[in-house]
Amino acid sequence: MKQSRFFILLPAFILATASYVSAQTKVPVKQPSSPIQNKGVTKPANVESSSQQGTLVTEKFTSTILLDNLIGIDPHRSIKIYLPRGYATSGKSYPVLYFLHNTYWSPEKMFDDGRIVTLLERGFANNVIKELIVVVADYTSPTAGSLFENSPVSGRWIDYTVQEIVPFIDSKFRTIKHRDSRAVAGDFWGGRGALKFAMLYPDIFSVSYAMHPVATGSGTVPISFVDVDWKKVYGAKTISEVGGGRSSIFVSICQAFLPNPKRPPFYCDFFMEMNNGTPRLHSENTKKGKREFLLEETLYEAAPNLRTMRGLAFDWGRFDPTPAHVYANSQFSRKLEDLGIEHEAEEYRGDPWNITWTEDGRFYTRVLPFLNKHLVF
Repeated sequence: MKQSRFFILLPAFILATASYVSAQTKVPVKQPSSPIQNKGVTKPANVESSSQQGTLVTEKFTSTILLDNLIGIDPHRSIKIYLPRGYATSGKSYPVLYFLHNTYWSPEKMFDDGRIVTLLERGFANNVIKELIVVVADYTSPTAGSLFENSPVSGRWIDYTVQEIVPFIDSKFRTIKHRDSRAVAGDFWGGRGALKFAMLYPDIFSVSYAMHPVATGSGTVPISFVDVDWKKVYGAKTISEVGGGRSSIFVSICQAFLPNPKRPPFYCDFFMEMNNGTPRLHSENTKKGKREFLLEETLYEAAPNLRTMRGLAFDWGRFDPTPAHVYANSQFSRKLEDLGIEHEAEEYRGDPWNITWTEDGRFYTRVLPFLNKHLVF
């Protein structure tokens, strides 16, 4: 499952009222476009309902929390839920994995080629992991998507997850409604989210696995050296005028972590502010932005929460074209060690995605066994 690569040269980066549409749509699970050998599974994963295969369900959900934004987020969300083959007939309740997709991605893209389902079902068949429910909520937006924060400008995505999505899933499906049976995982920006939820809400998620997370720490490059066209940002009236790549991402970062509702058109302050027509580093904005954005900045306060986790893990690819990510993740692990926080951390030979969703890639060989070890089934 190869995602669009927006390599960002960063300094390395209950129940709320909600209305929902009750109709749910069941769709066949598609075969991957590049089939993975499905050891131990005798039937292709393309049957809507079967004693041998699971079912992919689409739930329509309307968020009230996401109405609180200034960038035009659509509150109507589409959530993908994978139900294992035993769900239809067992009558029992199941643990849940909440998977956080990357920026510029979506629940539909997560399941489009069928690969994640193939890996799950091969894992069930080969006793790599016991059966569980997998939920991919919708974190898309008119800009890059959620950076897994609460912002009055770009959306309260943390509240959306814990106050709306988790209670909604627990109310609609046979889940084990306890932290010990809930896990959160994600890749790249979703990996940042997986760690953030562990830091903030260990009472909701007791297991977290972050696949090549970004924004864990300050890395090796100062903000002022980041290749962003700040003059273009200041001259733009819409996000489309900013263009793609780092400049667009940095606008999203500033909207999330330097929100300023009184400053249109992007309603945020910036790391670099104009001074006599030249972008200059704004030290106070940078200090505030890094405090909110980089996970290492609040690690000490989060340490008591992280010590209660049943399982905490993250990994990173050695050959990320942005070396700051590699350095920051290594340092994040060292800081966890210094705080006495149990965790698993591994640097692997690859980039952020090339061996994530392969037959014997990170999701199958690392994430699934880790969940099986630490979740209560």
